[in-house]
Amino acid sequence: MSFDEEWASARSAAAVNAKMRLAGAPSGDGGGEDGDYKVTSADLRAIGNDAQGLFHHLDTDAFHAGAATDTAGNSLDSGGFATGSALWAAWDAWRSQAETLLSACALIHNHLEDTVISHKNHEETLVSNFSMSEINKHFK
Repeated sequence: MSFDEEWASARSAAAVNAKMRLAGAPSGDGGGEDGDYKVTSADLRAIGNDAQGLFHHLDTDAFHAGAATDTAGNSLDSGGFATGSALWAAWDAWRSQAETLLSACALIHNHLEDTVISHKNHEETLVSNFSMSEINKHFK
């Protein structure tokens, strides 16, 4: 079989496979049962609070081994063991990753709190604007 024949066969098989997968996909907009994305301020606040809780636990729990690592690393280094520097390398990697996770938790919490506040402000503005339009109707 030549390359062109093999290539045509592979393309044909891929096209048939794609049609079968598309035919098996559910119809509609693909957005779930009612097709609408819904989230409430309480949902956002709960996720933000979880992120804040993780931040506080991680902040205290992630770094408690630092002093012991310092003592062990110095002791191993002074004893001429290469594992002292390896211990420091592991600690530096852990500390860097823990700090990144702490930053992510803080970012998530702050962003969701801002989203809740912003949404509340938008809702108040909309209510005010619609109330004013109702009042204005009566004066025309």
